[in-house]
Amino acid sequence: MTTYTEERKIISVPTDTPIFYPDTDGKPMAASDRHRRILFHTIETLETHYAQQPDVYVSGDILMYYVEGDPTQVIAPDVLVSFGLEKKERLTYLAWVEGKLPDFVMEFSSKTTHDNDLGPKKDRYAFLGIQDYFLYDAIGIYLPSPLMGFTLVDGVYVPISTAEDGGLHSDVLSLDFHVDAVGLKLYDPVGGVWLQTLADQEAARADQEAARAETAEARIEQAETRAEAAETENAQLRKQLERLQTRS
Repeated sequence: MTTYTEERKIISVPTDTPIFYPDTDGKPMAASDRHRRILFHTIETLETHYAQQPDVYVSGDILMYYVEGDPTQVIAPDVLVSFGLEKKERLTYLAWVEGKLPDFVMEFSSKTTHDNDLGPKKDRYAFLGIQDYFLYDAIGIYLPSPLMGFTLVDGVYVPISTAEDGGLHSDVLSLDFHVDAVGLKLYDPVGGVWLQTLADQEAARADQEAARAETAEARIEQAETRAEAAETENAQLRKQLERLQTRS
């Protein structure tokens, strides 16, 4: 895995004046409700996947400054994953404070961003040494393909080939990305499982518990039905016995 500190020195601009690094650029986070829903779900899925690893930081739409002393050198990935960083809340991502830039970034392209995502922004991420760069088009009309991936080879992004099942594999995450009718799905080929958000996991457990309860209730009803049938049969036998005794 290539990290920021291995690839480049931390850049700084000497100054005696305190520098302010804003935590917002005033721009909207997502271009549509569908865009925002899938983006949030992707971030939450990655957060849940790495929840038990204290040195994996997952975030999105956070302003990332990569030149100390120059707040104009900033970019805001829609999704980022950075290994080796403490899992804590941050207002901004300051590369010289963290000691590295993310290992994975992803952009959710829209009508107003797709040209930049495939051009200047892609070049900038490559220059910064970010290993894997993925793009997703929630509408499916702005990018050459709804899902695109690039990995850094000798400082240049090389396209990641689509697998036979339609997924794109990120080596740095060891995860596969898939597009379906609902949006994006992530698959862990090592664990052999589709990733879920915490809410998805809780909903699945609730469904399983409800199914078990329903099965148990059905078994109770079946037992009661058999008991009633047995009681009916016993009652009939008693009547027949009474008739026989009366005749005798």
